[in-house]
Amino acid sequence: MLAWIFGPVAGNRVDLHRPDCAAGVLDLQRARVRWFLSVNAEHLPDGGSAKGQRTFRSVSVDGEDVEFSQGFTDLHTENYRQILAGRGAGLDDAATAIHMVHAIRTAQPAGVQPDSHPLCERAG
Repeated sequence: MLAWIFGPVAGNRVDLHRPDCAAGVLDLQRARVRWFLSVNAEHLPDGGSAKGQRTFRSVSVDGEDVEFSQGFTDLHTENYRQILAGRGAGLDDAATAIHMVHAIRTAQPAGVQPDSHPLCERAG
């Protein structure tokens, strides 16, 4: 989705790559994306785990924050319905994402940088 909206990948830096989390920076044609993925509830932003929240998803574009943690499961379910109905995305549609994920998984982590995602601090 990111490459579809913001253009092709111009650069990719992985800052952190551990069994419970990973983080980095993707430079796209029209955006710089600081990303952080974790399966560790201790990495949730303040208040998330206190509210019983198991996931946190947000994006900030030009200083505007949008959280979309709720309802994401429904999106996946609808996507699976479309696939089963023969209207899903094909391999060509997913190729950019597959290449991006491969580059992230095989990159040598650079270590946390001053411009790393702020949640890297929680990961220690």
